[in-house]
Amino acid sequence: MMRLTNSDLTELTHWRRKMHMFPEISGEEAETAARVVAALEPLGPDLIETGLGGHGVAALFRGRDAKQRVMIRCELDALPIEELSDAPHRSQVPGKGHLCGHDGHMAVLMGLARLLSRERFDHLDVLLLFQPAEETGAGAAAVLAEERFCVLAPDCALSLHNVPGEPLGQVSLAAGPVNCASRGMRVRLAGKTAHASQPETGVSPGLALAEITQGLAAMLRGTPAEADFRMATVTHMSMGEQAFGVAPGAGEIWATLRTLTDEGMADLVGDAEGLVHRAAEELGVTIDYHDVFPASVNDADLMVLARDALSDTGLTLTDTPLPMRWSEDFGRFAEICPTVMLFPGSGRSTPALHNPDYDFPDDLIAIGVDMFSAILTRLDRLKRPS
Repeated sequence: MMRLTNSDLTELTHWRRKMHMFPEISGEEAETAARVVAALEPLGPDLIETGLGGHGVAALFRGRDAKQRVMIRCELDALPIEELSDAPHRSQVPGKGHLCGHDGHMAVLMGLARLLSRERFDHLDVLLLFQPAEETGAGAAAVLAEERFCVLAPDCALSLHNVPGEPLGQVSLAAGPVNCASRGMRVRLAGKTAHASQPETGVSPGLALAEITQGLAAMLRGTPAEADFRMATVTHMSMGEQAFGVAPGAGEIWATLRTLTDEGMADLVGDAEGLVHRAAEELGVTIDYHDVFPASVNDADLMVLARDALSDTGLTLTDTPLPMRWSEDFGRFAEICPTVMLFPGSGRSTPALHNPDYDFPDDLIAIGVDMFSAILTRLDRLKRPS
């Protein structure tokens, strides 16, 4: 198994912190992608594709006698959240921050690129994908729709996400669902305004919004460890004008629906839509969906191979806290090949993901590279002649 040098780690830490300073949100990752390409080009990949699904970048390192292609994927995008930090490398972009660790995930893949620039595998092509727009759920689907990506399509795919609150470097790994399916449901209700002294002459969405809010909360069932887990979280609501003299004639409610499986999501969508239509019988109703994420499901055979490879590295393995309630659009790549997502801990005292004071721990870069290097080495050995 190849490993990074101390100078590699110093340079990758500097690069990660530079990326942290200039975050770009989903769909806007042009400069981030340009910095990725600038770092990849000196490493001599056989092919660099840009503009995949927006601003996605793919680098292909061909094996000497490749029998299969493995993709390792990370994310380019940051979040529309103001960073609260005194760190010298804190975000320089108001209202935006790398508060989920995608800058660190990029550094892990860049570390792999350094190793591959020095020694190719015998029987593996390695495709490094720097994917756009993960946070909105749009990026993976957009990449998969690209003809250029179809030419590069892998035989299996791996990814990672760091997990604050878990011991640094401890890897959570399990077969089956590991990230929930989710989608944002936006409901718009149309009634009729009235004078506030004569509300009976109009049609207000107020009671319907209250009934929908209570009904969605009551849909909670089980825990992510249970196959029938489901929850609906109201995230935004508005009604009428900001005026004391006008009874409202329109309202809007946003909710995130979440289930362990895609099949469960279909059932939850049906139940949520039924609730809305029952509560809003006297109102016009429009429902649309945003930020749609399928469930991420780890392939059983590939998971076993990954587990066996990591057992040889000395990393601690666990199957908790899987499955995760949060979602990941990496699950879409299961449409074309077996996939496995790994979850290395980023430290018990590390702030939670999407918190304004979160920062990816640089010590996790080497751990992430070792993790993938071990799995790739195991895959390569399986293809060697006996």
